[in-house]
Amino acid sequence: MIDTLLLSRIQFGANISFHILFPTITIALGWVLLFFKLRFSATGEERWMEAYRFWVKVFALSFAMGVVSGITMSFQFGTNWPGFMGTVGNIAGPLLAYEILTAFFLEAAFIGIMLFGFSRVPGWLHTLATVLVAFGTTLSAFWILALNSWMHTPVGFEMRDGVAHATDWLAIVFNPSMPYRLSHMLLASGLTVAFLLAGVSAYRRLIGDEQPATLVTLKTGLVLAALLIPVQIFAGDLHGLNTLQHQPQKIAAMEGNWQTGPNKPLVLFALPDSEARENHYELAIPNGASLILKHSFDGVVPGLDDYVADDGTPLHPPVSAVFWSFRIMVGTGLAMLAISWASLGFAWHRRRGVAGLHKLLLIGLVAMTFSGWLATLAGWYTTEIGRQPWLVQGVLMTRDAIADVPAPMVLATLLTYLATYAALLLAYVGVLFYLARKATEGDRLMPEVSTSITQLKTAE
Repeated sequence: MIDTLLLSRIQFGANISFHILFPTITIALGWVLLFFKLRFSATGEERWMEAYRFWVKVFALSFAMGVVSGITMSFQFGTNWPGFMGTVGNIAGPLLAYEILTAFFLEAAFIGIMLFGFSRVPGWLHTLATVLVAFGTTLSAFWILALNSWMHTPVGFEMRDGVAHATDWLAIVFNPSMPYRLSHMLLASGLTVAFLLAGVSAYRRLIGDEQPATLVTLKTGLVLAALLIPVQIFAGDLHGLNTLQHQPQKIAAMEGNWQTGPNKPLVLFALPDSEARENHYELAIPNGASLILKHSFDGVVPGLDDYVADDGTPLHPPVSAVFWSFRIMVGTGLAMLAISWASLGFAWHRRRGVAGLHKLLLIGLVAMTFSGWLATLAGWYTTEIGRQPWLVQGVLMTRDAIADVPAPMVLATLLTYLATYAALLLAYVGVLFYLARKATEGDRLMPEVSTSITQLKTAE
């Protein structure tokens, strides 16, 4: 039977995998909504307000799903992982509290104005509410990533009787990996929203939607994707170099590299074998890993064999999981680059803009609607599984934080979570495309919008 430790890890992983899907949308979508609102204020063109009206519904739905899943996830700190808060709660607790007090309350306070304030408040106040909610989503990401980054690169604390106590909050918040993780996550959110915009808009085009708002959101999504993916590749490279400095064993697992040495190849495909400590069916580019990680063909790259305890216990993460999740993330990113640039190139070549996109490209964009989710989860698995066997790097091992709970009880709750989250995810996707179909049919999502647009034009 699977033990309590593994079941609890799977359960927390399932919870956070479901939860992260929705903040990944709201973080960037808030700023996209602000862009739509500012364009409407500047031009008075109704297409921008129509785009805002549709996507603010998606924002509210995503926000609600994130809140609900975040609450269930937080309970697991006490039910499954009491050793975490018992050891580092003096640091984790305040950072989580800052996120609630400064970010969540800001979002919750003004989202109602965004949703229902079109004709009830002055235009400037509605725009301000959008600004504050967008800022709140980013501030929330800041605090969560500060904590998560500290767990990977802990500084600014001292241990007293086995408990971590903060000595420098500035160092804790702005720990060595925090800028890289935060920028990587914000860009991931931007790409998730870019392909969500493009995919849903492409779907509306395929079912006959000719509305200007659909074209403007399709163009916004494609331009945003085409601009952000090269930046994300650059940010990812910097993040990788930072990880090499602080968590070399994670990089070794990502690369599938077993022995430390120079002239290491870049492994494109392999089947890592942890028992034999070698790769099978390896396809690699000679000297590629040394060039990317050390910017030199003969650069020395760390190997997994350096991270084994005297008794033979691995002190490195599970290799296959990290190796393959990293490649899924990179492969998805390359697919994003290809289809966004191909779509914009086709639109420019045909000189009809996105209105003239070929049907095959529209189908491809629909297929990529949730590609941001796939890349985000793959990247999250890479970084979080890559921290094992540590919960807090060098401070607290995962096995030392687990609760003394019977494995069957954890299994029962895990299965309940999985069933619930599967149903909720299907419902979310179903509602999203239902809203797209209704908008295409011309049904009004909010009855008061016709008058609100006129009032907003007058107010602004």
